[in-house]
Amino acid sequence: MGKDAQPGLEQHVSGQSNKPMSQPAHSLKWPAVAEELKTNADVGLTGSDAKGRLDDYGKNELGEAGGVNPGKILLRQVANAMTLVLIMAMAVSFGIKSWIEGGVIAAVIGINIVVGFVQEFQAEKTMDSLRSLSSPTANVIRDKQNVSISTTEVVPGDMVELKTGDTIPADVRLTEAVNFETDEALLTGESLPVRKVSEDVFDADTGPGDRLNVAYSSSTVTKGRATGIVFATGMHTEIGSIAAALRKKDSKVRPVKRKADGSAKPHRYVEAGTLTVTDAIGAFLGVNVGTPLQKKLSRLAVLLFCIAVICAIIVLAANDFRDRQEVIIYAVATGLSMIPAALVVVLTITMAAGTKRMVERNVIVRNLKSLEALGAVTDICSDKTGTLTQGKMVAKKAWIPAKGTYTIGETNEPFNPTMGGISYTQKEPRNMSEDEEIKESDYAELANNNEALQDYLKVASLANLAHVHQTDEGDWNARGDPTEIAIQVFATRFQMNRRSSTAGENPNWKLLAEFPFDSDVKKMSVIYKNPHEDKMYAFTKGAVERVITSCTNYVSDPEKEPSEMTEEYQNQILENMEGLAKLGLRVLGLASREYNETYTDGEEIDRSKVENNLTFRGLIGLYDPPRPESAPSVKSCHEAGIEVHMLTGDHPGTARAIAAQVGILPPRTADLSQRVIDAMVMTAAQFDKLTDDEIDNLPVLPLVIARCAPNTKVRMIEALHRRKKFCAMTGDGVNDSPSLKRADVGIAMGQAGSDVAKDASDIILTDDNFASILAAIEEGRRTFDNIQKFVLHLLAQNIAQALTLLVGLAFKDDDGISVFPLAPVEILWIIMITSGIPDMGLGFEVAEPNIMRRPPQSLKAGIFTMQIMIDMVVYGVWTAALCLTAFVLVLYGFDNGQIGNNCNDSIDGGCDVVFRARATCFATLTWFSLFLAWEVVDMRRSFFRMQPDSKKYFTQWFYDVWRNKFLFFAVIAGFTLMFPLLYIPVINDVVFKHTGITWEWGIVFIEAFLFFCGCEFYKWVKRRVLHRQAQKQGETGFENAEDRVFSRYYNSDSGSEDGKSGEKV
Repeated sequence: MGKDAQPGLEQHVSGQSNKPMSQPAHSLKWPAVAEELKTNADVGLTGSDAKGRLDDYGKNELGEAGGVNPGKILLRQVANAMTLVLIMAMAVSFGIKSWIEGGVIAAVIGINIVVGFVQEFQAEKTMDSLRSLSSPTANVIRDKQNVSISTTEVVPGDMVELKTGDTIPADVRLTEAVNFETDEALLTGESLPVRKVSEDVFDADTGPGDRLNVAYSSSTVTKGRATGIVFATGMHTEIGSIAAALRKKDSKVRPVKRKADGSAKPHRYVEAGTLTVTDAIGAFLGVNVGTPLQKKLSRLAVLLFCIAVICAIIVLAANDFRDRQEVIIYAVATGLSMIPAALVVVLTITMAAGTKRMVERNVIVRNLKSLEALGAVTDICSDKTGTLTQGKMVAKKAWIPAKGTYTIGETNEPFNPTMGGISYTQKEPRNMSEDEEIKESDYAELANNNEALQDYLKVASLANLAHVHQTDEGDWNARGDPTEIAIQVFATRFQMNRRSSTAGENPNWKLLAEFPFDSDVKKMSVIYKNPHEDKMYAFTKGAVERVITSCTNYVSDPEKEPSEMTEEYQNQILENMEGLAKLGLRVLGLASREYNETYTDGEEIDRSKVENNLTFRGLIGLYDPPRPESAPSVKSCHEAGIEVHMLTGDHPGTARAIAAQVGILPPRTADLSQRVIDAMVMTAAQFDKLTDDEIDNLPVLPLVIARCAPNTKVRMIEALHRRKKFCAMTGDGVNDSPSLKRADVGIAMGQAGSDVAKDASDIILTDDNFASILAAIEEGRRTFDNIQKFVLHLLAQNIAQALTLLVGLAFKDDDGISVFPLAPVEILWIIMITSGIPDMGLGFEVAEPNIMRRPPQSLKAGIFTMQIMIDMVVYGVWTAALCLTAFVLVLYGFDNGQIGNNCNDSIDGGCDVVFRARATCFATLTWFSLFLAWEVVDMRRSFFRMQPDSKKYFTQWFYDVWRNKFLFFAVIAGFTLMFPLLYIPVINDVVFKHTGITWEWGIVFIEAFLFFCGCEFYKWVKRRVLHRQAQKQGETGFENAEDRVFSRYYNSDSGSEDGKSGEKV
């Protein structure tokens, strides 16, 4: 926090800056605050000045709460079922004075804890950095530009712009406040929003709740907009003084259930105590903390622990529960064989790597649960503007009833009003053809003596919050909403600019009140006063259908009085809107009137009284071209079995045109039934008036919902859930929070999104691009696949080892004691090194070639699908069968089968053959484990043809294994390290209980070949079976992805029974 440069917090005075000013900020006029903080209210700080202040004042943070806790990470390495089994095995080994096994297990525990700690610490640091990326942002003015920065980088003197839904980044002295209200419940306990002002000054001893010219850090904007100067950051803010209270953790002790009078019976205390203990044990073992997948794997670990105990009991029973050291060591070995000790560590590393890759693809994961869920998404509900489209609006056409239609020519500079010609025709848009050529005109000539155009431009420029201005260098810059920027640029083409009209000591217009755009009323209005005429005017723009219902007249001829608005003329306006919408333009209506009601400064104005009796001024058509990557991304979604729905506030015609351009709508509409066509594109009004039963009986859910309201999004999600769909929903506004919370994966916009929406979301798109949603789903599927791969590899090895040891109980020496085919240290080596390290490599594996050409996975089945379960058994049994065969061949096939005494402990006593057989079994299992790591890279395709489109028929396999270098070198290391273990004296016969082999390598090579053949044969059978299943389900035979996705649409007719079946879409 740069505390050395700051006065002590104990000396800080409420309302003061980090470095004290002459008076608290609320006691000074805002120009005085700007002067004392050495900032310019028009251009903000320079980049270098801001950097210097950041060094002086430190980051805008509330202390060091949170972050990565090494102690907790270390505790998690010890407090899990895997490590507990190892600790128990170590204790038993030392208890029976088996010092070597006990020492090796202790070393394994230490290595496991250290490696797990390092890896998880790095993973937690990665997640912590991602959390900082998804932290709230602030819109500040730096170097004359509006830029978005992390709130931690805000410094005293920064000029900030605030709007509805923002989280206020620091304590701010307001310089402008328009209908501005904030929720300060976190700070003051005030349940109602507080209305703020900018020009008032208050006494120094005024309490925080009454400082109406100050907006406080961490409070949220509930209404209006404002600008202001940051005067306090970090712990010097008002919220900083109560930061310690905010950091209090929830109690981990279950509360006692009490009666109304506060008393409780004794059994309630026992109940609370029992639940507290079980919660603590669950948290200790990890079964009730973490993501669903982490909890599921922790429960698996507990289950394997129980199975390990059962296996150990079976070993003891098979040897008549003798308390001999050899028997107990065999039981320990069998128990260890069931423990995939590296499972939790590898899972953490894989998920952290997945989140890191997503950042590179413009996606920030706010919680790991969403990383698991992304791969299961079946439907995406996306906004249009800025997500599917570029968000770079250009005003293309304007229709004024009294004059005609104005068309702007092509321009490569959307902010430059001097670029792009203009043409004019008296025709209405509904009577114009799409490719109609119009003679170009001159701006000044069109504006001359054109009262209707001037009235239209007043609305365009003043009912508008965008800033469009020319810099001293001659460049044109713009700040604000893309829609408003486009309209402001259009007005500026005719020398009508809000900034020039309202600035200066004697402005032409003075803003009195502002009613921001509301997604329910779909309008935005302002009240301005013209000081020269001493008159007030109301200007309104918004959705055409909503604007014309507020209009009582229109101007058909500037020379005559306005005509009365009739239903017939409203329909004519709507026809003209349709004419513009068919061109893919977003259409807004403009209206105004003289405001004759009494106005009192600071008094609340009823919005409904302002937005009525308006005079309709015209329409403006804005073109927002689709992003070049949107159509390919939608097509990729279709190939991945994902349906895309567009939920937009635009007109149905505009929405339909853009949806058709990007491929959301079926290409062959002529083949669709009328019932499907009607359901496919709806307005929010049509959709919302349907009951849930009526929505469920639709042949298809809408692919496009126009004029969408926040509640419509929630109903859409609920309808998808009733059809057993798993949906992702995008949102950017405050009102989108309920739908983001309700969706299975809530996706907020990083650039245009409000802080409230980001806080409600699961992931954030840093570029607001639809293609990034697809990238997130691809990475989600890739991570899910990689988790399946290493879980399959780990558990198949466990099954193989357990079966080998359990069947090995049949091999008994002269004393009737079972001789283990695999020694405890051998098992630990395979679990930790031979299997564990390649498993980390599997977590980094690239996506399979068909990852986005297959249906979404089922979260209900999770990673343990029937296919994975069968794979585990097949690979495990095949591996165990070959290992036992190797053991038997050496022991009985090429020798007399004579087993000496005490062969579980020493090579002496006639155990040379057993030690060689054990070494052969260990070598084969090591090779199988390493080969299996490469085999599961693609769980269906042949190891030699993992890239089906490759022309390298004989060498492609080498490129595939070399592509993942971590896995490649892990496998090579596994092969290399095996030889010292087999041939170095003491290590081989004393520690690992085996000895060097010679001719037995022939068995190892032959069995390795058989293992490969068996795996490849099993994959071939699996491909045949899955292909037949796909044919039965109708998933093949389509020429393209669109036909496959939209086949249900073509097959649905007016008499469809889909409403009664599970085939609804």
